[in-house]
Amino acid sequence: MEVSEKKIKWQSLVFMCFSTLWGFGNVLNGYIYFQGTQVIFSWVLMFALYFIPYALMVGELGSTFKDLGGGVTSWIQETTNSKLAYYAGWTYWAVHITYIAGKGSGGLKALSFMIFGNAKAYDDIPTIYVQLATFGVLLLFCYLATRGLSPIKRLSALAGSSMFVLGILFILMMYAAPVINPNGGYLKLNFAWNNIFPNINLKYLSNLSILVFAVGGIEKISPYVNKVEGDSAKEFPKAMMLATLMVVISAIFGTIAMGLMFDVNEIKANFDSYAANGAYWAFQKLGQYYGVGDLLLIIYSAANTVGQFATLLISIDAPLRMLLEDPNASQYIPRKLLKKNEKGAYVNGIILVAILGGAIILAQSFVPGATTVLRQLTRLNGVVMPMRYMWVFVAYFALRYGKEELTRHYRFVKNRSVGLFFGAWCFLITLACCLFGMYSDDPYEMLLKIITPLVLVVLGLVLPVIRKIEDSK
Repeated sequence: MEVSEKKIKWQSLVFMCFSTLWGFGNVLNGYIYFQGTQVIFSWVLMFALYFIPYALMVGELGSTFKDLGGGVTSWIQETTNSKLAYYAGWTYWAVHITYIAGKGSGGLKALSFMIFGNAKAYDDIPTIYVQLATFGVLLLFCYLATRGLSPIKRLSALAGSSMFVLGILFILMMYAAPVINPNGGYLKLNFAWNNIFPNINLKYLSNLSILVFAVGGIEKISPYVNKVEGDSAKEFPKAMMLATLMVVISAIFGTIAMGLMFDVNEIKANFDSYAANGAYWAFQKLGQYYGVGDLLLIIYSAANTVGQFATLLISIDAPLRMLLEDPNASQYIPRKLLKKNEKGAYVNGIILVAILGGAIILAQSFVPGATTVLRQLTRLNGVVMPMRYMWVFVAYFALRYGKEELTRHYRFVKNRSVGLFFGAWCFLITLACCLFGMYSDDPYEMLLKIITPLVLVVLGLVLPVIRKIEDSK
């Protein structure tokens, strides 16, 4: 209790927010999917028009419901009703199904780079064998989730911290490289207008969901709004603004660092390979600039291997617990899914995860090439994962619309109409990016991005019906 009551400095909140939000993969995906340095314009717009109001709305929600631990589900419960709270909890769990499918593939890719030092060993294996191996990894980790292995969670935190540090070091070392090794073969950057301002078309709009996915998830820091030292109404927004500035600097300077390494035209010609292997190649090149061979590649691959597999286990277990242990959500869940084993794991819920995640994995068995699979999973997560953010904006809109009398230490904006506008604005931006994100030149990928969220939504609607039938008997 003493620990939970301690106040934290606003400077500490800045770094908590930054490490929660940002990672090296965001820089890489932005550079690859948005034509190199053209992504700088998109990053600035995304932060100014979406992320800043998003973060400050989360601050107000966290301040209003400071004593509730259920996050978005609790906010929806308090501002609307228990049925919508169930749908919010369901969405948070359901979107992790695609995330889980991607973590198995990502872990095997990282393991391959750590052992062989290149992409060839992994990419040359026929896709069907890779997907069967990925499915096997999913089944293994679903089994481990039923055994309640808590040490894995601590290992995940360590791996996540390592990945965060490596991402920052990459930017710093890349800027120092031309001074230390002037003949490293760096590319020349051209900041002409056409290399900064993007060509806005359907393909550009379909990629925006990747940026939304990159900057989302800040609601995780909402419990700390009222734990900031001093006046939270002043200190919290100050922390959010500085964290945003740090993310903007990391995005822009990280993009420029990428521009010294990778030619945009070469990325266009080998897009799937760069989407799957770009992060590893970046650390491999950095090691070559510093004359240490593949050392940095091996370090990055090892940290990523542990991080991917540990995150896979936590993503199987934690979102499921958040859904099934919430009394507002669990009353709409069929009783069989609420069954626990002697370790306290929801065994039937984990089986459902294996079925749904396995279906996505096996559906890609006939895709030509393992690199294409990883690209499709990145795009699929870009469409599905941001769907959970929309509930944050529903909760905020409902708070300003019908619960204005509730006390909070911090307000995003004082004017009610302005608050309603921003709640609706961020909701519509997220929805539009998810819908545009479903478009693809690849018909199979587009079908996957339409069917997956549709199946998850239908399942979320069916479960309360099953529970109602059970209760009536």
